[in-house]
Amino acid sequence: MKEKRISNFNIANVLTVIRLILVPLFIVAFIEDTDPRRWLAWGIFAIAAFTDKLDGHYARKYNMVTNFGKLADSIADKALIISGLLLLSWHERLWWWVTIVFIVREFGITFMRMVMVKKKVMAAGMGGKIKMVAQSFGIAGLILPWHTFLPLGFAQFLVYASYGLIGIGLVFAISSAVEYILEARKITRP
Repeated sequence: MKEKRISNFNIANVLTVIRLILVPLFIVAFIEDTDPRRWLAWGIFAIAAFTDKLDGHYARKYNMVTNFGKLADSIADKALIISGLLLLSWHERLWWWVTIVFIVREFGITFMRMVMVKKKVMAAGMGGKIKMVAQSFGIAGLILPWHTFLPLGFAQFLVYASYGLIGIGLVFAISSAVEYILEARKITRP
């Protein structure tokens, strides 16, 4: 019996492509560190992050999972998160070493997964998903100019909470990387 071929032109993939298009718009918006530009950048980032949740929902619920979608979704996620981290560090809102650890982890694990795909597809684990959520909320929280609409003390608390989320993301980035490495060793051993 023939498998039904899923078209690449579906709502899940369209949402992923929209997220890819939003990444350069986010970069242009946040290249200047002013309150109005931060609001604009936050709005674009929030929409892009929401499309990530939405495209995954549609892909799974309506069986729209395609190879294009898997690849494009991963690229869009990494492009959005890495650009957010780089711009936060550029504007001195996040330490460069944190950004570098995240980037090295992303490229290292992505490379390893590409090499391992010949033997076995290494699916994203729960740690990687928690990392992504913590990063997304942490980055969004560091972009948003809380002080423009909240009392200063509460605004500062939310900035610290955003740093806490980045810290949680960092812990899960490292621990999930170790899990991937251990899984890869298990796969490659005879």
